Amino acid sequence: MDPNSIIDATRRWVSDVVVGLNLCPFARRELVRDRVLFKVTDAPSEEALLIVLQDELLYLQEHPEVETTLLVHPCVLQDFMVYNDFLAAADGLLVQLELEGVYQIASFHPDYQFGGTEPEDAENFTNRSPYPMLHLLREEGLERAIAGYPGAEFIPEQNIALMNRLGAEEMRRRLSGQMMINQPGSE
Repeated sequence: MDPNSIIDATRRWVSDVVVGLNLCPFARRELVRDRVLFKVTDAPSEEALLIVLQDELLYLQEHPEVETTLLVHPCVLQDFMVYNDFLAAADGLLVQLELEGVYQIASFHPDYQFGGTEPEDAENFTNRSPYPMLHLLREEGLERAIAGYPGAEFIPEQNIALMNRLGAEEMRRRLSGQMMINQPGSE
């Protein structure tokens, strides 16, 4: 596991897919302002990941200059269903730390699948990422961004329509391209 390559791939994914396709109209501003923290952990278990998650939430509490953290965890929760179940523990940690309503955790995974969809449905790519990750968001910042963006309630529908227009094959190519750039022999 090379953390720098993982951060590079994640940063490219945010820049090329999330910002480039305007999946999150609020991301560009924070990326340009360098207020996004990219963090890779080699946590080998769910328990270890919860400890790292707690540390990152406390870090955000102490560092208001960081708007959001992408906590990438390539060594644990590779199976999407296990990852999805883990999200309840992550939300439980917010409650335990009395940070519910202060932060929210958005989920991204290479095999992300919305309920009621098939694994290969294009719309799943709105939440597919190069590696499993937890996106820690400040609720206050998110609320400000939404309030200043007319039609924010239509973002999910627009993203699904875009994914369906581009198609699963194109999105699979874009996602795999993010990881291939720094691989040996991929020049």
